[in-house]
Amino acid sequence: MRLKDKRYYNGVAERRTTRCCSALALIIAFATPAFADLTLTPARAMWTLALNSHITQPPAYDEANGYFAIDGDRLVAYDLIRGEQQWLVTAKPSSAPVAADGFVFFLQDDHITALHTTDGSEAWTTPFADTVSVAPIALSGWLIVASSDGKLSAFRAVDGTQIWQRDLRTAAHASPAISGDRVYVPGENGHVIALQIETGAPVWDRRLGGTPNDILALDDRIFVGATDHYMYCLKSADGSIDWLWRVGSEVTGRPAVDERRVYFVSLDNVLRAADRSHGVQQWIQMLKFRPIAGPLKAGATIVVYGLQSPLRTFDLKDGKAGPDLAAPGDLAAPPHVLGGANQPPALLVVTRDIAKGDTVTYFARTLDPEVSRFVPLANPVTTVPALAPPQG
Repeated sequence: MRLKDKRYYNGVAERRTTRCCSALALIIAFATPAFADLTLTPARAMWTLALNSHITQPPAYDEANGYFAIDGDRLVAYDLIRGEQQWLVTAKPSSAPVAADGFVFFLQDDHITALHTTDGSEAWTTPFADTVSVAPIALSGWLIVASSDGKLSAFRAVDGTQIWQRDLRTAAHASPAISGDRVYVPGENGHVIALQIETGAPVWDRRLGGTPNDILALDDRIFVGATDHYMYCLKSADGSIDWLWRVGSEVTGRPAVDERRVYFVSLDNVLRAADRSHGVQQWIQMLKFRPIAGPLKAGATIVVYGLQSPLRTFDLKDGKAGPDLAAPGDLAAPPHVLGGANQPPALLVVTRDIAKGDTVTYFARTLDPEVSRFVPLANPVTTVPALAPPQG
């Protein structure tokens, strides 16, 4: 599988060693805004990749690669920037894979399997016969798996050793979340449960007015929407409600956040931004479709999507609508945001074609105007003309 058309961003100027060019580079560095402050749009498709197969599970991503379980019992890794295949192995994940700490993890044939992300070779496998209804999560050396019967298991990511297991007496309604030394579980029984990640010991248990959905966990707060039409902000220390905001329908998906605001969607087709400290609404936008997941933050842009193209974009500061992103088909998996201090905002979108297979499209923004190399001026002046003598 090869790319038919591959173009990618390359705006890093060549380093010069002279003093004047070094000074000029310093001026440009201070004058150029941080990539994290750039909007995603206007964006264009930098490359597209035909998988020639259908994905069988939602993809997993890390900073370098995307990992796609595809037809034919195969797991394939692609470089996220160039769209080039890294490796292909035989695998049939029965759960969504998850990537972290140099491994990609998935359930398969009553086992948990970990592969090295560098080459797809097997790192370890450990028995696990329980069924799962939500995707496992991995972070900071931990792999957390929630079973359908209400058990939560923690494994050491490096070798698959099970460290603890706890019966929560409720199945997870969405994937758990990890932050600091805690793991948070949104329960089917309407509870959010906090555990010590090292031991599984209970820290607190907070009952909400409805069933909690995906959790966004930070060091001091966690944000979670629920089926009772409320957006909740809980204090991570004790689970007490810091603030809550009622909306017109169920708050679905994981919220997005920046330094000032939290962004969330509800099933009455509304996107909202609230002050993350006290919950006061900052702006609101009506959507033309029903969102199927929480919003995504890509640089200074909020992206919201449904099952069908296009994806809608909004300025995170005031909610002003930006250009739509037209993906080549219906979405086959949740989009994935890329970008950071050294890369402009970018979005990876997987779309489905029943006949041809799934396609991966890389949307990105380049600097406008793009940085160009310095070239000599045309017709440079090489001699200084002599001054005419003064007329007496």
